[in-house]
Amino acid sequence: GQDITARMAQEQEYARLIDTANAPIFGIDSNGLVNVWNRNASNLTGFSSEDVMGRHLVNEFITDDYKERVQAVFRNALNGVETANFEFPLVTKPGTRVEVLLNATTRRDEKNRVIGVVGIGQDITARINQEQEYARLIDAANAPIFGIDRDGRVDVWNQCAARLTGFGGEEVAGKRLVEEYITDDYKARVQEVFTKALAGEETANFEFPLVTKGGVVLQILLNATTRRDDRGRVVGVVGIGQDITARMNQEQEYARLIDAANAPIFGIDVEGSVNVWNQCAIRLTGFDAGDVMGKHLVNEFITDDYKASVQGVFT
Repeated sequence: GQDITARMAQEQEYARLIDTANAPIFGIDSNGLVNVWNRNASNLTGFSSEDVMGRHLVNEFITDDYKERVQAVFRNALNGVETANFEFPLVTKPGTRVEVLLNATTRRDEKNRVIGVVGIGQDITARINQEQEYARLIDAANAPIFGIDRDGRVDVWNQCAARLTGFGGEEVAGKRLVEEYITDDYKARVQEVFTKALAGEETANFEFPLVTKGGVVLQILLNATTRRDDRGRVVGVVGIGQDITARMNQEQEYARLIDAANAPIFGIDVEGSVNVWNQCAIRLTGFDAGDVMGKHLVNEFITDDYKASVQGVFT
């Protein structure tokens, strides 16, 4: 004979730990039949262990669209190839669907022979629902929103972005945003913004041109935000944009009108430095724009006896 008291006690303790774990745990034998089903699995699905023991897990408790994939995970585990973080739906007793994140581990006997698979799960139904709601809100937003993964490939492209550019989501999915949709003169700058966001450094109000399906160049004002998963790991970037093409065109038209006006027009920024100097101002003073731009108007171009009064007007 052989004294197996210690082994039996260990197995019973193992069974108790499984049954009281705060995660759904289930197991199958080498034929795919359920032989482990803890209390949390019962609470999650509504099926007691008596309901499921000896029944084929995949055939009877997995939705049709996932049967083949789940069976492949279990088949791999039975061959010693374990799988972590596999998402799949499980059918509950009332017929609803719960989303489970699973680690499938090979089970072996004391002689190291494979005897089945044990799955330690996590109910991620609420998280999935939240993500789907988030995706719906993004898709319906009245601003162009797009996202890239860590490799710079498009994985978010909402309806507004599709209407704005003429490219549907299915056309751009998986393509490199910078390489294929940004004009050459801005590729490096846009890539730098995305690289920073992937490192956790976000950028607000960045202007860049985006090429539409019709070949038109749109001007976009972008906020680039780091995307993270539920563990805080960076998984990509999401960009919330604003089409400022009309505004830019209006500003350019405004600049053309100023430059062509038959009166001298000049402007200064908040520091008093010149930032507008039209053609008439050039003809009148002899200074071209290159001579005056960025220089302090009052200090450098106003006579001493009028400096204080002109500065008072500007102030």
